[in-house]
Parts: sequence; structure tokens; C-alpha cells
Amino acid sequence: MNILFKKDTWQEIYYSLKNNKLRTFLTMIGVGWGMFLYVVLLGSAKGMENGFDKLFSGFATNSIFLWAQNTSIPYEGFPKGRDVNLKLSDVEVLKRKISDIDYISPQNSRGSFTGTPGESMSRNGKNATYSLTGDYPIGNKISEKKLIFGRYINDADVSGNKSVAVIGEEVYNNFFDSKKKENPLGESINVKGLFFNVIGVFRVRKGGGFENDRTVFIPLSTYTKMYNAGEQIDMFAIVSKPNVDVNSVEERVKTELKAKNQVSPEDTNAFGSFNLGKEFKKLTGFLTGMQLLTIIVGTLTILAGVIAISNILLITVKERTKEIGIRRALGAKPSEVRNQILLESVVITLSSGILGFILGIFVLMIFNSLTQNQDEFPFYNPTVNYTNVFAAMSVMVILGLIIGMIPAQRAVKIRPIEALRSE
Repeated sequence: MNILFKKDTWQEIYYSLKNNKLRTFLTMIGVGWGMFLYVVLLGSAKGMENGFDKLFSGFATNSIFLWAQNTSIPYEGFPKGRDVNLKLSDVEVLKRKISDIDYISPQNSRGSFTGTPGESMSRNGKNATYSLTGDYPIGNKISEKKLIFGRYINDADVSGNKSVAVIGEEVYNNFFDSKKKENPLGESINVKGLFFNVIGVFRVRKGGGFENDRTVFIPLSTYTKMYNAGEQIDMFAIVSKPNVDVNSVEERVKTELKAKNQVSPEDTNAFGSFNLGKEFKKLTGFLTGMQLLTIIVGTLTILAGVIAISNILLITVKERTKEIGIRRALGAKPSEVRNQILLESVVITLSSGILGFILGIFVLMIFNSLTQNQDEFPFYNPTVNYTNVFAAMSVMVILGLIIGMIPAQRAVKIRPIEALRSE
């Protein structure tokens, strides 16, 4: 289109917009506001998604936490209210019978989810009560600890029943000189009258995870000997294989354990569980819905703004009736008049969209700086997909052309004689 390369074309657009500053500005706000909302909402939704990803980083989100309770239905001669137990041997049974299980981490604990009191611990005259958990190395794959000193429990610690401990940061701050960054590795703490060598210190992110830094982890084999727990286990952390229905795995695990412990298949109280995979799926569904809602709201707002551009151009065409008539009388073709109006529509639409985009990105940068180190708030690195923005811009321009055809056609229908007679 040669009209794009004519200096007169752009001068005419400039003076047309300049002569209607307030009207043009108010019209541009409509489209710019639509793009601004689109960018900010889409970026915020992505920021929330990134925030929850960061919150759950280090967690196996396809995991199930399961524990034994008591029966609520009499079955095969056993009364209602019978206690059932998880056993260490159940791990191999479940892995053998349910191929969709990736791995299982058994845990015993005092002072945390079991409702039992914590364990008394001391060092150099300082005494405190903290949670104590017996764990396997694989437990760190389900809920990865952020180590600030040393390492986590390994297979040699478990097989050798070693008296080693990985302590939480609060335990470290109490028993060691954290201000001087005292190295705790190789030092001992007293747990229930037994000395444990510290092999690691972990930190729990604020607002994240199911653990706290008031916990001490020791090998499960050592814990079992300390409390003479035998085969009894407090909880199983079960991780399913990728792309497997976690809900199905949960039901199959409970079915197997009910059969093994002679519990009624209809008894829903015998085994309690928390399905992290199920809850995480709900969360991702919510975030996806937010992004879809953002796209719908932004698109509708942009459409409303583009319609406003059509209205303003209709008024402009009416005010320029005499001018258009003079151009037609001097030999301007109908296509030239039409293209002139369409180009004005595109210029207003595109410039409004770009301004809205720039302002939206600026606001997202402010959001990012304000939430940079806020671990308690699930919001991190709000970004927008530039493909989506480009698509929105393209839709804006196309809509601007389509809706701009209304005033453009009206301009073409103006007859030179009638236009010259108009006041």
C-alpha cells in the first residue's frame, strides 16, 4: 500500500489526532487499559504459578502420606475400635503388589504429626525439647532439606545403626553459636541420654513444607532400637511413578493394607492419609483457570476499547465531511479515503496497545521487586509469554481494521457535492 509511504498520509493522521487531543486520549485509554489488564493479570497468574512451584520445589508432588488409626466397623470377629499398625515389612509387600509405586519412605516420629510429646535434648548445659524423626535416605527425595551444613542420612548410617543426627536450624541456633557461624559437624548433642554426632544442619523455607526447623532426623534403624519399636512404623510417604493416577494408587494401597490387617473394605477410618498429588492437581487447575479468566477478561476489555475507537472515528468522519468532500472533488479515490480512515484506526489501536503493554510490564517489575524475598507469599518472577502478547496485539490490529471499516465505509459514501454544501 503506497499510502503507508506517503508523508502527507502521516501528517494528516497527526493533525487529525492533534485536533482532537482529549477525544483521542480518552479513546486510547480504553484499548490501553485492556492491554494493561491483560499483561498484569497474565503476569500475576504466572507469578502465582511460579510462586507455588518454588514453594513446592524439593517436594515429590505426586506423593501420599499414610498412617494407621483404628477401625470403625467390626469385621471377621474383631471389634470396632481396634488399633491397626503399619509395619516395616509392608513396604516390600506394597511395592511388589502395586507396580505404580515408585518408592516408599517409612518414618517414625515423636513430637510432630504423631501427637506424641517431643524428645528432651541437651548440649553444654542447654536443654530443650524438639521433634525427633527416624528416617531413611530416600525420605530426602520426597521432601528435600536445604542443607546449610554437612549432609543428610545415607544408607551406611541406616545399615550401621549409627548415632548421627541432622538437626534443624533452630536446634542449631540454640545449641551452637550461630552468630559466629560455629561449625557443628562432628560435634555431639544428647538425645534421650545418648550422644549423637551432628552430620548436617537444614533450613526450612518460611511458609513452605510440612516440616519445621525444630526437628532432628536420625536413621530409622537407630530410632527403632532407641524406642524398641520393632516393626512398627508411624507413617509411610509413598511416591507414585510419573503420569500415574495418584488417587488410584492411594485406594489400592489402602485396599492392600486392609486385607493384610483384616479390616473391612468399607472401613474408611482404619487408615488416614493426605494426598499431596490430589491437592497439587487442584492447585494447578485453579491456576490454569486463573490464566484462562485473565485471557477472557483482557480480550473483552480490549474489544470494548476497539469498539470505542470505531465510535470516535465515526464522529471524526462526520466532523471532516467537508474535508473529505474537497478531497473527493480534487480526485481522491474512494479506496484512498477508506485506507486513510483504516490507517488512523490501526495507529490508535497499535499505539494504545503498546503503551498499555509497557505500563503493564513496568507494574509487573514493581510487583517482582516487592515480593523478591517474600517466601511466605507464593508469588515469584511474574512474566508474560511474548507469544501471547503478540497474539493479543495482532487481534487488536485485526479488530481495529474490521471495526474501522464502519467509519471508513461511511466516509466513502460521502458525495462531494453534498459534502461541500455541509456546514
